[in-house]
Amino acid sequence: MNAPWKPAGAAQREPFAAYVCDDTTAELLRPIAAELGWSVDKVHKGGLRNAVQSLSVSASPQILLVDLAESGDPLNDINSLAEVCEPGTVVIAAGQVNDVRLYRDLIASGIQDYLLKPLHPDAMREAFGHAQAMLNAPKLAEANVDRPHCAIAVIGTRGGVGASTVATSTAWLLAEREKRTVALLDLDVHFGTGALTLDLEPGRGLTDAIENPSRIDGLFIERAMVKATEKLAVLSAEAPINAPLVTDGAAFYQLQEEMRAAFEATVVDLPRAMLVQHPHLISDIQAAVIVTDLTLAAARDTIRVLSWLKTNAPQTHLTVVASRVHPAAQLEISRKDFESSIERKIDFLIPFDQKLAAQAAKLGKPIAEAGKNTKTVAPLIELTRHVLNVGEELVATGSEGKATAKRKSLIGGFSALLSKRAKK
Repeated sequence: MNAPWKPAGAAQREPFAAYVCDDTTAELLRPIAAELGWSVDKVHKGGLRNAVQSLSVSASPQILLVDLAESGDPLNDINSLAEVCEPGTVVIAAGQVNDVRLYRDLIASGIQDYLLKPLHPDAMREAFGHAQAMLNAPKLAEANVDRPHCAIAVIGTRGGVGASTVATSTAWLLAEREKRTVALLDLDVHFGTGALTLDLEPGRGLTDAIENPSRIDGLFIERAMVKATEKLAVLSAEAPINAPLVTDGAAFYQLQEEMRAAFEATVVDLPRAMLVQHPHLISDIQAAVIVTDLTLAAARDTIRVLSWLKTNAPQTHLTVVASRVHPAAQLEISRKDFESSIERKIDFLIPFDQKLAAQAAKLGKPIAEAGKNTKTVAPLIELTRHVLNVGEELVATGSEGKATAKRKSLIGGFSALLSKRAKK
């Protein structure tokens, strides 16, 4: 629901509507609506259930207030509301349940705010002010439309080499330094750290996508993405470890498709096991960053991953990054011997900085943000600029068309699952 990426037609819709459960709330809202130049007739009785019924047959407003006081399952009911709301609707919920977990779940589902009843006029005015500011924020999908989309995958050769650190910092640098609208897709469904690194609640968007891939469309992306900064949004998960991942990969592919339409760059934190199980995920990736450390086991697995990518994704530009690199005397394998083993140069080397890593974790920030202007972050900045240039060059030379042809041959069996839902 609320998000800074909104359709151009949002301004033509009604500016406001409210669906409340009691006369007291309605009487409080009407004079505030009048102050803001909104029609008092748009304050309706009936709560969330009436909102779902009404909006299923009419356009949703720019700002929508729904009363959850009569809802037995607020989170599920909000998800039902999302089914009938158009992209760009900023939703404010009100309710009687004072529970921080419910508040977090509702915010993660995409609403702008959750207010506790009985409502206070000043709190209501403040919430509407924030909603109007959200509507007036720059639209991600419309910004810099002439720029080609850049898709980057970050793949660790082994666990613990720092691939997620590189992915999160690259996404942050693309958003903050390169001024691109960026989606970070963390495909480690059970143990992903994309949201954790940015001090965010992961929400249920990724697990919902896996369970219902045919529901994924622009509205789903708008509702499921968790906003980290004005230009960076994250889709991550912390699925229960007793719930195995059962998917044919259709959801992940469709997520990439929708992110391509809504953002200027996508960074996919792609676990190596997912790469092997779902090879179509790499088919539309322009640049793959292979993250390793300088150990014997990592050398073996870097050789294997590079070989797999050269065979299965010849259209993808490969960049090798050595991360968490200790001083030479502490290395298991020297850089020279490592490069000799993998039969290619290491493109970027990121030194190990325990102090900076600890500081970033405490602050809930990516290393690139916590360590601005440090020697540790300098190669991350160079890496980000490099992969962005690679992605733009590949699009400019037409290589993306070859990737698309290969993609179609790989995922022909998914066509039925990937059809977009039409709004009722």
